[in-house]
Amino acid sequence: MGKRRQSRELVIQFLYLIEMNEGEVQDQLKLFWESHPTAEDVQSFTEDILKDTFDHKEAIDARLEKYSDNWTLSRMAVIDRNLLRMAASEILYSTTVPPKVAIDEAVEIAKRFGSEDSPNFINGILDRILKELNSDISQASLNQ
Repeated sequence: MGKRRQSRELVIQFLYLIEMNEGEVQDQLKLFWESHPTAEDVQSFTEDILKDTFDHKEAIDARLEKYSDNWTLSRMAVIDRNLLRMAASEILYSTTVPPKVAIDEAVEIAKRFGSEDSPNFINGILDRILKELNSDISQASLNQ
């Protein structure tokens, strides 16, 4: 498994953990790393994704709600919800990960950790976010 895939799987594990346990994120993260020792570059990439996900959680959740027809975030499976948050964070805020890679990675991780329907569900919502983002970029370039 590649280092970035490993990081993304750690992100999903941590996001799941934080939803199931009360406590400060930083305290939980410290305990998480104690129980999941890993290479420094894997830990760094994991923390970069987590930072963007937590820093932009409200905006990410608003977009997910917008594009998840007939689904509220609270009705989604915890794994699906957090895969969507992670990938949306990468699509919207990462300067080092191409959006298509973020989507492909989320779909592959969904095949491993989600339900049978998770990959298609996640792909559909993330694809809609990417289309909106590309449309916004096209509009902005036309207006310049």
